Amino acid sequence: MQTQAHAKTYSWQPLSCAIVPRGMDFDSSAIIMMRMTRWLDPHPVEIPASFQDISTPLNTSSGLPPLIAQTLLRRGISRPEEAEAFLYPEKNPPSQFPDIQKAVDLIHASIQKGERICVWGDFDVDGQTSTALLVQTLRMLNADVSYYIPIRGKESHGVHIESLKPIIANGAKLLLTCDTGITAHEAIEYANAHGLDVIVTDHHDLGETLPNAKAIINPKLLPEEHPLKNLAGVGVAYKLAEALITDYASRNSQFVIRNEQLLDLVALGLIADVALLQNETRSLAKQGIEQLRNTSRLGLRMMAELAGASFDSLTEETIGFTFAPRLNALGRLGDANPAVELLLTDDSARARVLATQIEGLNVQRRMLTKQVFDAAESQLRENHNLLNEPAIVLSHPNWPGGVVGIVANKLVERYHKPAILFNESDDGILRGSARSIEGLHITEAIATQKNLLLGFGGHPMAAGMSLKKDDLTSFRKGLGKAIEKQLGDIVFEEPTLQIDAWFGLSDLSLDLADSLELLAPFGAGNPELTLATRNVTLKSAIALGKTKEHLRLNVEDENGVIGSFLWWGGAGEELPEPGSKFDIAYTLRATSYRGQRQVTLQFQEFRVVEEAPVEIKETRLEIRDLRLQSSLLNLQPSTLIWAEGPDRSAGVNRLDLTPADELTIYTIPPSPAELRKALEIVKPKIVYVFGIAPSEQKPDEFLTYLAGLCKFVLNQRRGETTVSELAAASAARESAIQLGLEWLAASGELTVNIDDDTVTLTKDKQEKNPYLQAELFIALRGVLNETSAYRKYFRSVDDLSSLLNT
Repeated sequence: MQTQAHAKTYSWQPLSCAIVPRGMDFDSSAIIMMRMTRWLDPHPVEIPASFQDISTPLNTSSGLPPLIAQTLLRRGISRPEEAEAFLYPEKNPPSQFPDIQKAVDLIHASIQKGERICVWGDFDVDGQTSTALLVQTLRMLNADVSYYIPIRGKESHGVHIESLKPIIANGAKLLLTCDTGITAHEAIEYANAHGLDVIVTDHHDLGETLPNAKAIINPKLLPEEHPLKNLAGVGVAYKLAEALITDYASRNSQFVIRNEQLLDLVALGLIADVALLQNETRSLAKQGIEQLRNTSRLGLRMMAELAGASFDSLTEETIGFTFAPRLNALGRLGDANPAVELLLTDDSARARVLATQIEGLNVQRRMLTKQVFDAAESQLRENHNLLNEPAIVLSHPNWPGGVVGIVANKLVERYHKPAILFNESDDGILRGSARSIEGLHITEAIATQKNLLLGFGGHPMAAGMSLKKDDLTSFRKGLGKAIEKQLGDIVFEEPTLQIDAWFGLSDLSLDLADSLELLAPFGAGNPELTLATRNVTLKSAIALGKTKEHLRLNVEDENGVIGSFLWWGGAGEELPEPGSKFDIAYTLRATSYRGQRQVTLQFQEFRVVEEAPVEIKETRLEIRDLRLQSSLLNLQPSTLIWAEGPDRSAGVNRLDLTPADELTIYTIPPSPAELRKALEIVKPKIVYVFGIAPSEQKPDEFLTYLAGLCKFVLNQRRGETTVSELAAASAARESAIQLGLEWLAASGELTVNIDDDTVTLTKDKQEKNPYLQAELFIALRGVLNETSAYRKYFRSVDDLSSLLNT
């Protein structure tokens, strides 16, 4: 039958939650990953004549392009001098911390005495770049310098007494913290008592009292209007380095060092830490990106080469989506100290080794992130009331702590709500990471619940905390009230998408991209412009990426012009129906490919304006429930039998399924995904269900079995196999195989290379990574538990049609 389209307009926002248009059927047990989003047209503004006198590097004779002038005016920049300051922040005179000289004098005194200085950093990108920047600066000043970054798998953020002990024993007399230390009262008192002076450079929120350090440099101590108020840790470190170099040069006329060579590290840290790009923070980021495009750092060059990134058209997006995730993977899943070596080394061979290791960790980080994200989405589907709270707060014992912050950020992007994800330890303690939305100081909101917390710290956009599992419900309730108090009614408003300008596809040019670049770098406090085109139709959607997780949407407008849009992470999301007309929102940048500049369009959202008639065909399987039996004797010889694991001899595995009228499901599949895929391949009319469940395996047992399969592959298959083959042999999910293989590789006993489905094993030993093993083990345990729960449900459910007719 056919249903005629309704003349209603609504938008799909894949990065939001579920609100269902009237008349649409809704299953309350599921969440439709779209939300009615109201698009806001740009409000008209009159461009003052004085804006025509603002110079630009563009080949125009009429001053600022109208869209750029309108954007500045809409964002509250109404005077020419303000516009000049925004467009060319590097021309503004640099500011300085008012009390920084005390720290400079202490450091110079230590250098002159030949004392050892230790830089203590943090394991995220802000901390890594801060550490590298200060170490490089101190080496240029001929200081005796070492550095230390806590290992996330055995410590955490902050300064720790146990790790201070060997630093003191090795003769350090001055400790210089970066991106940490502002609440390290106990550790700093310990350092003072043992002859180790401490200078704190940090940007995190202040505690109730300041630590007893010799000097403290923190933008939170500055007045609200100060140009340095929004600096991240690397920005604070840079201002100290800048003051050190200036002071040293004043004492030595032959000393010539350009502090500009440090700005590439500043850009990395500021963008990765989502610093508010205003005032001097914006200036440093802009100058740093320019420096990064021409960086001589071999480690970054090698990282870009392995990631397929180009320095020619590098923007803040390159930092956010290429460099930052890889450097963060090192800190989250291993030891971040090599990141400093990567950023400072002049040895090309060493740079390649370190960059290759980081690339491998990034693959594992993406895999773990997907596991946790899928599990978080599952929790939200099972209890969609969690989305009605002011913040998304979730926990699970099988979530690796190293990636919960990444997943929290993905949930913020998807649902436009602050999110906190906790992993649960065996002692009943929850340790979580929070990510916020603009306008909400998440650390202040969390601080209102400090009576429930064992510890916390952070800044406006991100925070970490710990609490007892039994206090989670009270914490969620109290946090919600605190967020409502900060945001008021905003927290419950319908989501909106502000359109900055409407264009036809033929208007999207390099000239337009160049004009938009005047407003860059984009980020917190300076969002990228959202453009839109009306009444387009979808011509094709092509999967991209190694794991086919991205899409290229090719659309056509009413004039027959074709546009190509990249939808990062769009695989599996809802698409417009063929024949439907829709408006499409996107961002536009200029990029380079093989030396040629081109326009790149990145998809944001679409809204259907005219639906195509939909033909609904309903087909149902004939299901024979034989779950109380195990004998296959009464089946027709032509019946295709699907059996895996210990029962694989009874039939064929998932890789050998072929179309057939009759299918027997002998072994319960490990998840709905394998079941759906099997039904799509076979397309049966009749399904016989025996539903035999393989023996439940604990992680140790599964890993032992998988190690045996790997040994067979190494000895009999020259190390060549596939993830799908191993999954079929194990009656397991492919995700369990991937996690298991990575765990075996992290043991150091063999090398595993996974390229899409292809697996190559070698007996080459590598360095063991126990921190990564621990994270992978937790994730594997979660996947195996999900498989076990699904098989128990499959075995006991009364109505098999609910599982098979989907």
